[in-house]
Amino acid sequence: MVHASGIPVFVSQVRPDDPFFCFRPERLKRAATWFRDSFPGEVFYAVKANPALHILDGLWDAGIRGFDVASPAEIELVATRFPGAKLAYMHPVKNRNAIARAYHEFGVRRFVLDSQAELQKILDATGHAKDLILVVRVGVSNAGAAVPLTGKFGVSEAEAPALLRETRRAACRLGVSFHVGSQSLNPNAWPSAMTNISRLIRKAAVTVDIVDVGGGFPSLYKTDGGMPALINYAASVDAAFEEMMVLESAELWSEPGRALVAEAESLLVRVDGVKGDALYINDGGFGALYDAVNLGWEFPLRALSPDRALSAGERAFTLYGPTCDSADKLAQKVMLPANIGEGDYIEFGNIGAYGRSMATGFNGFGQYGLVETEDAPFASAYVPEDWAVPAVSTGIATLAVSANP
Repeated sequence: MVHASGIPVFVSQVRPDDPFFCFRPERLKRAATWFRDSFPGEVFYAVKANPALHILDGLWDAGIRGFDVASPAEIELVATRFPGAKLAYMHPVKNRNAIARAYHEFGVRRFVLDSQAELQKILDATGHAKDLILVVRVGVSNAGAAVPLTGKFGVSEAEAPALLRETRRAACRLGVSFHVGSQSLNPNAWPSAMTNISRLIRKAAVTVDIVDVGGGFPSLYKTDGGMPALINYAASVDAAFEEMMVLESAELWSEPGRALVAEAESLLVRVDGVKGDALYINDGGFGALYDAVNLGWEFPLRALSPDRALSAGERAFTLYGPTCDSADKLAQKVMLPANIGEGDYIEFGNIGAYGRSMATGFNGFGQYGLVETEDAPFASAYVPEDWAVPAVSTGIATLAVSANP
């Protein structure tokens, strides 16, 4: 990792050939501190969002001790780097050998499931262990989420009571979990899901030790000017948890991924060619811009030139990635200085969640540099004023941001 006081200086001095991830450790620390201090329960970072070592180290240094792991590779990565970490194997459908290895080799005791078959698989693979913390994932509405996650995982409401009863008999501690979908802009999605799950717990007539409200907490992107302040999410979850049909000593968990790490990295790309209003850049849909190409995600961005002034006037450009695939094209046109050209750069902000994780080596591309920088040109969801909002709110506060809070 190289260090720079700011990305404009880095561009002028280095003129990198490869795309670079620009790491902002203070943004990572700010997000981790907010969740640690403001979320009314235990935080398990969803490693899939960004498994880079400097990200994991930064979260650990900021006090995050729980990790949502979804594969043997993620389990080994976290367990070997942080021997004292709390690991939760939150993938609802797992390989038998992976379960056995997680339990016997890495000491994992927290497992999620969403079917009778998965429950039996966990019991068989662990030798019917008596110290299992088993969490039943329930399917809930994903209305209001930018990326719905319904269909693949989550036991149905009709089948949930029976599965809760079976799991209660096998578990030393029983949990329930859900996921309202990725990038949810509706803080009320969590209370709605928690109310429905309370009804299922009552129907199952079981005691519940853990409520895991999953992920879905949003980050601030270009199109999210009306994003509710994050304190609304914490307040709504806290209030709903107090009303749930669970033990008085029950724990509250969450699995933030995007909201914890999105602001920690940006992506610096170079313009390698220009054809009219088309710009050809050195990363794209098979790389860290997967969401921009395949999901139409609009990231905040800025243009930089190493040796000349870019015009104040802007125009719309189509951006193509570097691969031979014609589908490697950003879904939305972007506004950039009218005179941007070959050898200039574009920085995509707040790409620390899933940008790195989704990158491939297709066509021989996929090599990235890493620079740590001190500048903060993109808006943040973690403005200090947001921290001061009372824990219980009567309405939804809209986040007001500035580029350098």
